[in-house]
Amino acid sequence: MCNLPLRLLQWATHVTACGLLLIAIVTVLRDGLVAVAAGGVLLGLVYSTGPMIERRPIPALVWLGLVTGGWAALAVAAPPFVWPVFGLLFAYLRMLPLWAAMFGVTVLTSAAVAAAAWHAGELTVPLALGPVFAAVLVTLLGLACEALHAEAART
Repeated sequence: MCNLPLRLLQWATHVTACGLLLIAIVTVLRDGLVAVAAGGVLLGLVYSTGPMIERRPIPALVWLGLVTGGWAALAVAAPPFVWPVFGLLFAYLRMLPLWAAMFGVTVLTSAAVAAAAWHAGELTVPLALGPVFAAVLVTLLGLACEALHAEAART
């Protein structure tokens, strides 16, 4: 019975990540940035392979590096690509040990704040606090997902 909420939560994270990526792609296409949009499509294709390899340690780490690098390049290229970082935060929490995941979440959140502020030309309170609050929420949801997974394994 516990597997259903766990699977729903995991799929909700993937749908959220893909939704944020799609919004970014459409936004940059509207702005005429076709090459950046193509990079977003490529990132989406790479991201979509994650669930197939997340249980295999070495391929999962390679995937995480590719998706992180792709996100970082796109976040520098266009402001709408800053926000898909939140799907990446879930991936860090799923694929890494807790200490490494927390370090990664901190670094990615800091990078998202820095990229958003760079694109805006200034650091504002919403640009600083929005990603931080979202990262806290993502972390709590990720930990809840792990608790559900542990409970499902016990039953």
